Parts: sequence; C-alpha cells; structure tokens
Amino acid sequence: MDFNAYQKALSSQLRGLECPFPEQEFDERLARVRDGMAREDFGALLLTDPSDIFYLTGYSTFEVSVHVALVVTQEDLLLQVPSIEMGPAMMTTRVARVSGYRWEGIGEVLEPLVQALNDGVETVGIDAWHGSLRQGVLEGLQARMPGVRFLNNGGLLKQIRIVKSDAEIRCLRESARITAEGFRAAVAAVQPGVTDNDIAAEGARALLAAGSEFMSMQPIVVTGRRSSVIHCNHKRTVVQKGDPVFLEFGSAWNRYTAPMMQTVVAGGDPSTEMRRVHDGCRRIVDTLLTSICPGVTFDQAAQNAEKALQPLAGKVFFSGVFGYTVGAQFPPSWVEGSGFIARGGNVEFRPGMVFHLPICLRIPGQWGIGCSETILVTDAGAEPITDNPWTLG
Repeated sequence: MDFNAYQKALSSQLRGLECPFPEQEFDERLARVRDGMAREDFGALLLTDPSDIFYLTGYSTFEVSVHVALVVTQEDLLLQVPSIEMGPAMMTTRVARVSGYRWEGIGEVLEPLVQALNDGVETVGIDAWHGSLRQGVLEGLQARMPGVRFLNNGGLLKQIRIVKSDAEIRCLRESARITAEGFRAAVAAVQPGVTDNDIAAEGARALLAAGSEFMSMQPIVVTGRRSSVIHCNHKRTVVQKGDPVFLEFGSAWNRYTAPMMQTVVAGGDPSTEMRRVHDGCRRIVDTLLTSICPGVTFDQAAQNAEKALQPLAGKVFFSGVFGYTVGAQFPPSWVEGSGFIARGGNVEFRPGMVFHLPICLRIPGQWGIGCSETILVTDAGAEPITDNPWTLG
C-alpha cells in the first residue's frame, strides 16, 4: 500500500492513541493562539518548529530533520508531514486534516500549503529565525502567492508557551523525578579509572529505565580539563583522582524536560578552589531563588545574580545567561527559547513560567563547576522542582 492507504488504515485503528493531552487542553491552547492572531491581524500562521507543532497538536517524532508544517487559520488546521511520518501523525494527533508528501518528493510540499493559505489570507505569520523554516519553502510560497505578506511572528507562540498549564507542570515534575534517577546512577559510577562514557552510560540507562522517552539532548558528562570548555561531551576520557566530573541530564516525559546540573569530584577530595567556585554557583542560584517572583523583570534578577557572581568574575568564564525557559522540546536542545534571564530582559516573571538556572563557572584550561535547578514561578516566588544535593563529593 502507498502512504495514503497507510494513513487510512492507521486512522481507523490507532488515531490519537498516543496523543499526550485531552482535547480540551489543545482547544484552550489553540484558542489563545487564534486570539493572538486576531489581535495582531494575521490571517494564518505557518508553523515549522517541531515544538510549536507539538504544542498545538501533540505531533511527536524523533525524525525532526524533515520538513513538517502546521497551517493555522481561524477556521482550520492543516498538518503536513512526509510519508515516513504519517504513522506518528496518526498516533499522536487528532488533527482532522493531515496532508502527506512523498519523502523523496519535496516538490510536492508547496501546493497543499498554497491551497491552505490561499483562502482570503493577506498576512501569514512565520518564525523567520527558526532553522526549521526552509528557504526553498518560503521562497516557493512567496512566488506562488505574490499578494500575500509573510511576516515574522515567532514571538506569538513564545508569549503563549512561556506560561505553562497545570497539565504541562505535571509533565515537568515527572521529568524532574526521572532526571533525579539518572543523576543517582551516574554519581554512583564516578570514581577514578572509569571513563566519562561509563558514567554517561549509567545515567542514560537509569533515565530510560525510569521512563524517559528519547531525550532532546543526550546526557552530558565531561571531566578534567575538558570540563573547562563549554558544550564538550563524553569522549572516552579516563577520570583521574581529584578531577571534577560535570553532569547535565534532562529526561523527557511527554516531550517535557526539567534538566539539572551537578558536579562531583572523583575520589571525594575537592580542592579549596573547587569548593570556592562551587560555593559561588550555590550563591548565584540562591540569589536567583530569592529574586524571582511575579512582577520582577528578567533584567532585575540577572543584575542581582551578577552581584553574587562578582567575587569570581575575574577568574571564571560565565555565559551571561542565568536562566532559560524549558518545556516541550525536541532534539537537538531542550532550551524552549521563550525567555532568558539576562541583562536587558524587560519581561516580568509570571506564575506558571518554568526556568532552568544553569550556573557553570569555568577556569579556562583547568576545570569547570556547574550546578543548577529547574524552578517553577509561583505566586509566592521560585519553587525548585529538581532536587540538587549541592555536594561536590
């Protein structure tokens, strides 16, 4: 059978079987998006970010390298997937209109989109800064629809997604629980003579055994001098006595990830300088926990955190971002991108926002220490939903 027959067979047997939320949750999300479209005078949205499409439909797959699109109008939804993804589209969504194209026939993409967008639409919102929007698709649509304006509107979904529903928060709490299982296993494996791969393998095994789906980012484990370089990962490096071992894990539960960082010293004998830097990480996180509350801006929290960093500022490298939003994401990253706790951020914290506070302080060429919490903003302030033990040994 071809993929159209495959779609029909699956629709009758497995339609929506693994949709992660009830219809009411998606209806409420879609209503907020359509209200935003009406306010900003957009006749349609062309969404290509896998996490945006998941947010509105539940569509989930590990194959995120292919073109997928969701057209949103006030009256309709059209989900477009390649033939190889028709199975996930049937199992994970309840979208009535699903259009397939041959995986090898990328030229078939444009016509269904033109038909969906050509119903009196004058302005189409796109996320011009997201890598999932292929230039060939955008230019092809512009050539076929010269009277339609395609304008960047990536902020609309971000403004909505930044505040989590109760259902989303439950998913994030479950992710935090599973993430803790991975850390327990990985920390127990840290000892001189093992490799960073050995530690990562124990952590990954525990995460999967505890219920994690495929993760948006694989477990990160680095040791020794390599821990002083941002975004290195395990590479068969033997752990030496006294080396710091940096760990960063984040399980996925219904695509939601609550990550955490921890650093432990092999052999349990951290140097005075390591303790000083670790204390600095704790001081910064504690400052953020007391600063974050509804009505405070991201900039104000960042300025307070900078003061806590100041005693170490001339010695360590720090990225400048004290926190970023997390939620439902897909490879290659669990960063949601809807908010950053950094200088210049004039957005105010609101209840329901969820942030990872990744405090990594690195002495270039020597070592690095990283510790973090994922926190929920409540009416009363910041509530950690991860449970960092804050120990180096």
